[in-house]
Amino acid sequence: MDSAPDTAPDSDRAEPAVAAERLRQLPPFWSVLCRIVAVLVIALAVNQLHNFNLGGALVLLDNQYQLLLLAFLLPFAFIIWPAGKRPGRYPPIWDIALAALSFAMLAYLSWRGRDIVDGGWEYSIPPDETLVLVICVALWLLVLEALRRVGGLVITAIVAIFSLYPLLAEFAPGPFFSMSVSWQDTAAYHLLSTESMFGIPMRAFAALVIGFLIFGAALQHTGAGAFFIDMAFALFGHVRGGAAKVAIFASGLLGSMSGSVITNVLTTGSMTIPAMKRTGFSPAFAGGVETCASTGGVLMPPVMGATAFVMATFLNVPYIEIAAAAAVPSVLYYFGLFMQIDAYAARNRMKGMPRAELPSARKVFRQGWHYLAVFILLIWMLVFLKQEALAPFYATGLLLVINQVMPYHRWNWGDLWRFLSAVTRLFVEIGVLLAGVGMIVGAMSMTGVTGSFANSLLHLAGNSPLVLLLMGALTSFVLGMGMTVTACYIFLAVLLAPALVQVGLDQMGVHLFIMYWGMLSFITPPVALGAFAAASLAGTDPMRTGFEAMRLGSIIYIIPFFFVLNPALILVGHWTVVVEVIASALLGILLIAAALQGHMIGIGSMIRRHLLDWPARALLVAGGLLLAAPGGLGLGLSNIDYAIAGILVGGCGIGAAWFANRGTVAKGA
Repeated sequence: MDSAPDTAPDSDRAEPAVAAERLRQLPPFWSVLCRIVAVLVIALAVNQLHNFNLGGALVLLDNQYQLLLLAFLLPFAFIIWPAGKRPGRYPPIWDIALAALSFAMLAYLSWRGRDIVDGGWEYSIPPDETLVLVICVALWLLVLEALRRVGGLVITAIVAIFSLYPLLAEFAPGPFFSMSVSWQDTAAYHLLSTESMFGIPMRAFAALVIGFLIFGAALQHTGAGAFFIDMAFALFGHVRGGAAKVAIFASGLLGSMSGSVITNVLTTGSMTIPAMKRTGFSPAFAGGVETCASTGGVLMPPVMGATAFVMATFLNVPYIEIAAAAAVPSVLYYFGLFMQIDAYAARNRMKGMPRAELPSARKVFRQGWHYLAVFILLIWMLVFLKQEALAPFYATGLLLVINQVMPYHRWNWGDLWRFLSAVTRLFVEIGVLLAGVGMIVGAMSMTGVTGSFANSLLHLAGNSPLVLLLMGALTSFVLGMGMTVTACYIFLAVLLAPALVQVGLDQMGVHLFIMYWGMLSFITPPVALGAFAAASLAGTDPMRTGFEAMRLGSIIYIIPFFFVLNPALILVGHWTVVVEVIASALLGILLIAAALQGHMIGIGSMIRRHLLDWPARALLVAGGLLLAAPGGLGLGLSNIDYAIAGILVGGCGIGAAWFANRGTVAKGA
């Protein structure tokens, strides 16, 4: 059985190895209770999303459903995550008390859910409902403490400041100035409205994320990770640079499934990094490849991280539209990474792995074909039936049925036990994070400053889309260092996205732009958490690995600017324009990859200490950027204009490289 680390899809920002050393290893009673909670949450979600209504006995309103979900999950943030750095084994009495209190209060609010809706209590709690007001204030504090344990101090400080902001809005400077709100109304709005703690993030969790978390965990615990890795080795392990190319395909597939960069690095990297080192790649290069491949996996459809589902809810579009829009940028990113690896391997005359060491593709497919069948069902339900909330449940059901029929990874009770343990941790971690971050959205909604802030940004940027994008990229990157990608995305989707949309940029492109730049600190020093995880497996310096990852993943820094300025790269526009722009971008990325690694197919090495080496590579980069660049950069040039300029400049670079290599045989080219 594949035993991938049980890490939540978007939780590895503040603590890279969330896992075992930070969490309590619970004694039997609490361990059993955790699994029961997983079963209850799954049953509750199935009941609500399939409209079973508990067999007709009870119909839950959406707010009752979400409150009940958090009632099951919030207590276990205090049971699983300790208050300090020493986890211990047994939860102390104060953590048990916090868990019991949070469950009782949320269950009570769920029971009063109809009164909350009918009475409009989110705006003003009736004077005779003092208990409800006390519960709202207590839960406000409890969610912040749970967020501190699960997500760390940085994200908790940001959420706490914004959750308190409505109380002090009249003292805030500039665009944040607004009328202050009383503490009673603020507490009620945070807990009882559909705009704050139970707003867009929690609605996305309740309607979409739960099903895909279950699906991802089921895939990992039925051996899908091993299948994808083995299939990648079987298909690509023998070609030049094969071990690194395996990392691309295996990490892309597994990352799409798990949604976590760190989990992806630790899972696939434990196999691909040693193989890369054995076939001649330097440790830092091997770690950089795995870091880039794992980061891209989270952006790869059909199953992306939790942020994509929150985005779908923000934009009020089907999730499949998010996945379709993300498809071309992720393919361009992986294409650039693949071509850099191929150029590096060719320049260093590296061979693939011996076929005798590789698994048989036929045997691997025979043992794992059902994973592909499950993905086909998932995509069919997403694309053709438009059942995005139900699709992962049916796909998971099919997977588990086939898994028990097939002899290779059949579950026993121990496997089921481990699956429920992983699912519980996923639910609690993501649920608490999204509930906490929702208060940022609530604070902005309550005070109504979003519009004024967007106008201030526009004024500051001089109404220039490019300046706004640069500001957004820098802000996303800085916030991404200390916040989860989902939290960073939600924060900027509320504050920055409206300004970018106001200057005429495509809404889908804007939201993807924010998500992409929030991911970049995984591969960019000084933070580079993905590189740090890969360096630990490669046995090399983390900073060196981070800089290697920056060079290898350089395409990802420019792609967001291209697709947000030219939505054809996210499949918006006439198909002829889409094909034209994608073809030009592929050619441009090919030139950039060749220049970065100093080797071009058909010409050979561009690192021969010739006078023309660096000019040739510089021209190739410039030509590649022009080819990949979209029209509409404010220079009055169209896609065709940029493509022609790119061909001319890139052609000069190719000519210079050929002239420098004339008379030599480009072996391996």
